[in-house]
Amino acid sequence: MIDNRPKLLIVDDEPANLRVLNQTLNDKYRLTFAKSGKEALRLIESDKPDLVLLDVMMPEMTGYQVCETLKSQAATRAIPVIFVSALSDSNDETKGFSVGAVDYITKPICPAVVKARVQTHLSLVDVDELRRTRLQVIQRLGRASEYKDNETGMHVMRMSHFSKVIALAYGFSETDADNLLHAAPMHDIGKIGIPDSIMLKPGKLTDQEFTIMKQHPQIGAEILGESDSDLIELAKLVAMTHHEKWDGTGYPNQLQAKDIPIEGRIVALADVFDALTSKRPYKEAWPVEKTMAYIQEQKGKHFDPELVDLFEQQLPAILKIKERWQDD
Repeated sequence: MIDNRPKLLIVDDEPANLRVLNQTLNDKYRLTFAKSGKEALRLIESDKPDLVLLDVMMPEMTGYQVCETLKSQAATRAIPVIFVSALSDSNDETKGFSVGAVDYITKPICPAVVKARVQTHLSLVDVDELRRTRLQVIQRLGRASEYKDNETGMHVMRMSHFSKVIALAYGFSETDADNLLHAAPMHDIGKIGIPDSIMLKPGKLTDQEFTIMKQHPQIGAEILGESDSDLIELAKLVAMTHHEKWDGTGYPNQLQAKDIPIEGRIVALADVFDALTSKRPYKEAWPVEKTMAYIQEQKGKHFDPELVDLFEQQLPAILKIKERWQDD
């Protein structure tokens, strides 16, 4: 039978300390042991644990040095480290946190405290993993709409990064701007529900075809549905509102000015800029100067005037993103 219990690495140069932690934790976790920092790093490289319990004072390599090494490498940076040490001075504890540990337990240990701390930090790892998985699902679902469009995956990358730049300039926190970065790729998910004869048509759409095309924001909102995930709710909001226009002539609900959620206004600007400056089967890429002239002309019509000003101020950063995520 496969043992799916979380795997812990316990690192201490004193066998007695290893025995105590073994007795405390072996009923709920798979345990491996190391008696030095170098041995610990070798074990982690070959068989990555879910969490490390790490002594500080060890010969050759201190626990602080081990933790710094783990946090300096992308493959091991996310492994939570708990120091378990006889050093009880507040400066020692502060240093432990400064090198990247998530917790600091002093010896002699209280078994109940060790169990509680380990369980708490493993739960936080599970939350982070759930968020990463959810992001991957959202990103892949966003890519699904590309197969129904003449756009490329690089368009989604560029416009979502443009959106983050605009959001930060507008005053979003780093967390809120990152959430918009991750939600923006879902803006056109509703195109999955539009017939191929319309989506892949190389020429101009008829009025009837365009009426059908304008259903994709509502379809996108229905695909994303009701969710207790803030990120999916944000993606739904963006999908529903990124074709609204500042002057009220957009769709699907003819929202006007600040009745349009700021996230929808941001994504609208990012989306149009990239669409105009990118080559498509039915058109050549516009030069940046022509595109910016059009965006200025649409200031107060299609686009939020304040966002247009911010976009122009951030144009050097926007162009760096455009250069980085070029179409193949």
